[in-house]
Amino acid sequence: METNNYQGALQKPIGSGFNPKSTSTEVIKGIDLSGKTAIVTGGNTGIGLETVRTLANAGATVIVPARDIEKAKKNLRGIKNVEIEEMDLINPTSIDAFAEKFLASGRPLNLLINNAGIMWVPLRRDSRGIESQFAVNYLAQYQLTAKLWTALKKADGARVINVSSHGHQFAPINFDDPNFEHREYETLQAYGQSKTAVNSFSLELDNRAKEFGVRAYSLHPGSIGGTELGREAPLELFVKMGFCDEQGNVMPEVAASLKTIPQGASTTIWCATSPQLHNIGGVYCEDNDIAPLASDTEMSNGVKRYSLDEAKAKRLWELGEKLTGLKFQFDKVVTNSQV
Repeated sequence: METNNYQGALQKPIGSGFNPKSTSTEVIKGIDLSGKTAIVTGGNTGIGLETVRTLANAGATVIVPARDIEKAKKNLRGIKNVEIEEMDLINPTSIDAFAEKFLASGRPLNLLINNAGIMWVPLRRDSRGIESQFAVNYLAQYQLTAKLWTALKKADGARVINVSSHGHQFAPINFDDPNFEHREYETLQAYGQSKTAVNSFSLELDNRAKEFGVRAYSLHPGSIGGTELGREAPLELFVKMGFCDEQGNVMPEVAASLKTIPQGASTTIWCATSPQLHNIGGVYCEDNDIAPLASDTEMSNGVKRYSLDEAKAKRLWELGEKLTGLKFQFDKVVTNSQV
């Protein structure tokens, strides 16, 4: 039996009993998260907000790091068991400060849900000169997970859920020029490689972390109406992609395919809580199940093989270490009984 998902060895639907229309409430039914602690980035809007509400209603204490504290307080008002803290994912110092404050609390971390992301943005760079989609969508995930690693281990059965996208099929990682320093910037290429990186990171993290009781997953939530992901995209881009007409009206076939926000949050919740994944990790999921492998030659449902390639995943891991200056501490502590 395969023990890792390199090359997509475990990438087959398992018949979860749910479907694309299942909601987060339906997926978590019967699961009690009392006494559990979760962190959800991007947890004050869209599917992140629905994820927070669902976990909190199941009894978990949910910490929501946010760039705009007042907006987060407004959007999360009335949800029990929620704590709001400050963090800006484009700022490495801010990520460190948030993580160190959480670690100082001494709490184990049962669920880390790296939900936040950006898309359709013009060329921007962070303080290190790293292209913003690569920085926010992948490197921030790597940094936050690495900084919280001791708390994840302490949970004795934690899960890291990294929200990816079908958009990973737009592009593999360009290891020769990930920051568009020597090629023309194209926002969907940048988005695609950042989400491919999310898949590869989840694959490699699971393989390295599972002996410490930590499992990792990536997922596509679906195409969802009513989120803020496209707030910076010009109308021409939506027209070019066939999402709407030149007056901004969403095409009927597109509208019919969109998920609601509760449906969009459901795969995150399934990955975070399903007992069906107890002994499976490193997989890419969609529609509340493990996704199939996608076509190698065209856009299709599922996950591209290039984002589950072992050599590329290890190369990305080394790049993450280099760009953040952080390494996970995977060494086991030696106790007296082991000496």
